[in-house]
Amino acid sequence: MSKRGPIPLLSVHPCRGMVDEKLSVLVQNAPAVQELTLHALLRSEDGDDWEAFGHYTSDAAGAVDVCEDVCVGGTYSGQEPMGLLWSLRPVPGSRPNLRLRKKEPGTPMVVTVSLYQGFQTDGFPERLPLATRVVERWYLAPGVRREEVTEGGVTATLFLPPGPGPFPAVLDLWGGGGGLVEYRAALVASHGFVTLALDYLTPRRSAGGVSYVSNDYFQAAFSVLQTHPQVSRERIAILGLSFGASMALGLSVYSPAIKPCCLVSISGSHVQPAGGSLGDIFASFRKNAKNTRWNDQKQVIWRDLLMPIPSDPGQKVDDDQNWPAEESALDMKEMMDRSGNGHLLTVLSYPHTGHLIDPPYSPHCRASNFMTTGSREKLVVLWGGEMTAHCYAQEDSWWKMLDFLKKHLCQV
Repeated sequence: MSKRGPIPLLSVHPCRGMVDEKLSVLVQNAPAVQELTLHALLRSEDGDDWEAFGHYTSDAAGAVDVCEDVCVGGTYSGQEPMGLLWSLRPVPGSRPNLRLRKKEPGTPMVVTVSLYQGFQTDGFPERLPLATRVVERWYLAPGVRREEVTEGGVTATLFLPPGPGPFPAVLDLWGGGGGLVEYRAALVASHGFVTLALDYLTPRRSAGGVSYVSNDYFQAAFSVLQTHPQVSRERIAILGLSFGASMALGLSVYSPAIKPCCLVSISGSHVQPAGGSLGDIFASFRKNAKNTRWNDQKQVIWRDLLMPIPSDPGQKVDDDQNWPAEESALDMKEMMDRSGNGHLLTVLSYPHTGHLIDPPYSPHCRASNFMTTGSREKLVVLWGGEMTAHCYAQEDSWWKMLDFLKKHLCQV
């Protein structure tokens, strides 16, 4: 041992892994009963820095095991093995109302984990860490192929697991922000499902003006999966979040050509014009636009665009503030029970959870900038949720969703 004392060792395992894989963070060779801070730093593809930190005290052997030991302060607290990731937040001075989302799943999220002496809360760039490790977190597993799809006028990305197949398949529909969002589809494909991420909300511009896709567009996307040589055409599901969940429900009921084996609807609603197109649904939104509300921070609350939600003293402000998903699920359960099909519906409910349910260990986003589809108006939308409860829900629902898909797609 040198006069300067032992040199602390920091290990993070795996140093290269999937985003839904748990990390093991271990400090060794630190002074006994020493106050220490573990810090995580990530730079987004937009150039914004996100950080999280936790305060720990080493044991008599100079060790800290994040999987076992209690964090006594920081951006999270308690025995939280993944707190250094799900409590990531923009560093002080960042642009307001950010949301962390991966744009290019073919590259990793790079997280720098550092160890500092004492209980630190700020000024990390100016401090000299005791030890540092760099970790790669991937949405795309080795061997998963990414292919751009344009056949039938469809704009989509196809992710194919390694091997000849045939595989079960998933049509992935994101919400009202529009665009082609790929990271969830890449991660689902990494678990053995051919997955098609579909862009369906980007307005189509022509000499006649701006229009939205018809229901034939979704049928063409579904056909891409049905006719693919590596897909088992009888084993196709639809996965939707928010507006995408509502579209999944509507298409499955009203489309003569889209007959999925099962559905996963996250934070969505079944309330929509019967047999309607995207244009019909947006017309319904415009009709109910007068029901838009704002909180005292000028954040938009869109719970009433589909159906009016009365002011309920029991409604928690830390629950989903964007979509009447819980009310819709209860209504669907009653209808399914009345029809004798209640056994076909599985409902997951998570109190104090917000609207944006992402893959596990993603940071909670309570409110963020949002550009409405077909408009240049930027709003700040309130999604709701309490951080710890929301992140627990993301982890629990992810594995239950994968089990549900495997049960209904891989055992038929």
